[in-house]
Formats: sequence, structure tokens, C-alpha cells
Amino acid sequence: MGLQYAQHKVIATFLRGLVRPRLHLNPKPDEVVHIPLRDAGQTIKCHLYKPTTENQQPTPVLMNFCGSGFVLPTFGNDDEYCRYVADRTNYTVIDVDYRLAPEHPFPAAFQDGEDVVKWVRSQPERFDIDCLALSGFSAGANIALALSSSSAIFSQQQDSEKRDVFRAVLSFYGPTDMALETPMKPIADPSNWIMRKIFPGFSRLCHKCLNPGVVNPEDPRMSPLFADPHNFPENVLIITAAQCAFAIEGEKLAEKLEAAGKYVKCRRMEGCAHGWDKEAIRGTSQCVAKEEAYAMAVEILHREHAGEEAPRPE
Repeated sequence: MGLQYAQHKVIATFLRGLVRPRLHLNPKPDEVVHIPLRDAGQTIKCHLYKPTTENQQPTPVLMNFCGSGFVLPTFGNDDEYCRYVADRTNYTVIDVDYRLAPEHPFPAAFQDGEDVVKWVRSQPERFDIDCLALSGFSAGANIALALSSSSAIFSQQQDSEKRDVFRAVLSFYGPTDMALETPMKPIADPSNWIMRKIFPGFSRLCHKCLNPGVVNPEDPRMSPLFADPHNFPENVLIITAAQCAFAIEGEKLAEKLEAAGKYVKCRRMEGCAHGWDKEAIRGTSQCVAKEEAYAMAVEILHREHAGEEAPRPE
């Protein structure tokens, strides 16, 4: 498969070995499904979290993409978030185990997202296909933002007489500009040594496995910051972490979307590092920030499902 693939495979194996001891994955979904992909005979696993309210009507759907650096097998890491949303809304949450690089480089994960959306839209008797939303953490946020704005499949299905396919997108500390390598990105709060010295290099190695040299890194399917802001859903949540290298570019995207007339909630969590919510300890400011971020996600979903015209943020 080539020398470059072999090099990327070594990198991925090394990074996965570093992260594996820190992972404690024990998701408890209500249902596990295997969704067919466009490649014959291929499927991906998804976890379904169902709303607590008994309802025979089709439910709105939130499709979620976990953080992974596009490389790390962390599926199930968003179990708490998925359950939180399902318990507080009437949404079915679908957590997507998208394919990872380098075994499946760009645009495999993006295409997996498209295929999951097509599967959901094929079942109007089960899901409210007029009320679909996307969310993601880190690399998963990148996928959610890109899918919501740059899918040729779904943009072709839109017209001036119909609502957009996606009603909302929720991004938690996701990279939006893959054209600039992580070590070159400014950090709003450089006080965290690991986030300043270790994370940028780790992130750069992960992103190398996507084969960015083969694809223009300004392709909006890889870098949502370069997408037409008018193509995004009407309701957007962007949560950033002050100690994370992706905060400033995420906030720049939020500014572009607000200027384009979108309803945007953007919040920078001070004193928080990349992925802070996954290890937040109760009683700490990081745990308070996690609860606030998750509550904001629910707020956006309630808003977009109700179709409210709430005042735009100042």
C-alpha cells in the first residue's frame, strides 16, 4: 500500500498505544445498529440513545461523532453526553463509529457521516427527517461542521421552498482549519504545559494520517472554516476551550456564521483544556463548564425543534 501508508500506520499504532491506557470505554446505549455504507458489504456500528418520553411519533435525530484525532479508537467516549441529550430532549441520539485513518484516510469519515444521514432519512416512519441535527467533539466536531455545510449529496436536495436538511450543528472544541498545522496555531491561554508543548505535536501526527498532502487542506470537507457560511444550518453551537489550540479558529468560524445571519451561540470555557469534559471531576470549575456546555447543547436543540425565532446573541 506504499511507504507513506506504512509510515502513517506506524504513527497511528504508536499514538493508539499511548492513549489506550487512559480510555475507560463502557457505553450503555439502548440499541446497537450496523448501518450499511456505500461500499458493498461494508457497515459501521452506531449506538442509539432513545428519549425517555414514550412517543409513537417519529423522533427528531441528533447524529454525534466522537473525538478521535481521526485516528484513535475512542467510540463510546461520548456515552454520558449522548444519554444527557436523550434524557432531556425528545431526540434519538445516534453515536457514529466512523472509520479511522490511516486505514481509511480522508474523506472516509466524512462519507460515513453522509451514509448515516441517508440511512436516517430512509426511515420517516421512525425518525422525523425534517428535524435532523449534528454534533461532535474534537475531530468529530470537524466532521459534523463539514457535513452540515459541504456535502454535495445534501446540498443538491435543498431548494428555496424547503428547509435545510440539517436544523442545527453543535461543535465542541473541534479543529476548523486543517490548512494550518496545530503547532502553528496560537493558544488563547498558554498556561497549560501539556496543551502548549505536547498536544500540538500529538495532534499534528494524528492529522498526518489523513493524507493532507493528497487533498487540498482548504477543502471545506476537511476545513469547515473555508466553507460558505450561508451553507451552515440556521442554529449553531460552538464550544471552545481556552487552553486548546483550536479555540481561536473555532471562534473565527462563529463570527463568520453570525455575520451571515445564522443564530450562533459561542462560548469559550476558561481554564479548560482540549477534551476537558471527559475527565472533569465533580466540584471543579471544569465540571461546571461541562454541565454548562451540555446544557447549551440541549438549549439549541429545543430551539431548533420548536422553530423559535429567539433574539440573536449580542
